[in-house]
Amino acid sequence: MGILNTTPDSFSGDGIGLNVSHAVEKGVEFVKEGANILDVGGMSTRPASMYGSVDVVSEEEEISRVLPVIKLLVSEVDVPISIDTYRSSVASIALSEGATIVNDIWGFKKDPLMSSIVAEAGAHIVLMHNTDDPEYDDVVSDVIADLGNTVAKAIRRGVDPSKIIIDPGIGFAKNSEQNLEIIRRLAEFKKLGHPILIGTSRKSTIGMVLDLPVDQRLEGTAATVALSIANGADVIRVHDVKEMSRVATMTDAIVRGWNH
Repeated sequence: MGILNTTPDSFSGDGIGLNVSHAVEKGVEFVKEGANILDVGGMSTRPASMYGSVDVVSEEEEISRVLPVIKLLVSEVDVPISIDTYRSSVASIALSEGATIVNDIWGFKKDPLMSSIVAEAGAHIVLMHNTDDPEYDDVVSDVIADLGNTVAKAIRRGVDPSKIIIDPGIGFAKNSEQNLEIIRRLAEFKKLGHPILIGTSRKSTIGMVLDLPVDQRLEGTAATVALSIANGADVIRVHDVKEMSRVATMTDAIVRGWNH
């Protein structure tokens, strides 16, 4: 999954603002480099506690950022388009214009209408773990329990179980030690019975371990991607598609067998 941030304030510094043509060119390039999904976002989701104040844009602004990109990408690439949003209004319009996946960093917790939008569209949904109250007895067990409840609610609200993807939420409401433990114990999330998406790309935990700024975290990202795949990840969400596609292919060949 290649990340397309149509924002000026992405934590990773790769936001492309309102440059629609640049975004589409980048998306096309990502697909050539190995991306199987393109994830388009119009509002930075960086944690304010880590990166300072975050510009919470209006729904209208978010839509104006992502919609032109999605419209063009649908006709330019032959891979699924994901909309990275927790707002049902944004998701609804994106789905109507050709997106087929919703990537909700709040797992239906912030917008009660999101589940019905996803269910009615028959879309795939990424349900990420996030919380305003990050208190854990055992971070892995607690996140699994929370995601289990989220999945159950989604199914009760009409979401197709076969279209649910879970994301443990690396970097969201968790400290570095907890993030590393989740990667280490990622196989435990398989008990939920849904594909696992992992997003570690360039994140602060890598910066803390290696003491490196965001633009020097490629190797650290590669390590987290390889270990996540080895421990059961099915989808990796990344900024550096060419490099991480190669890491994923090599790791898959070792872990799941080389198809040649």
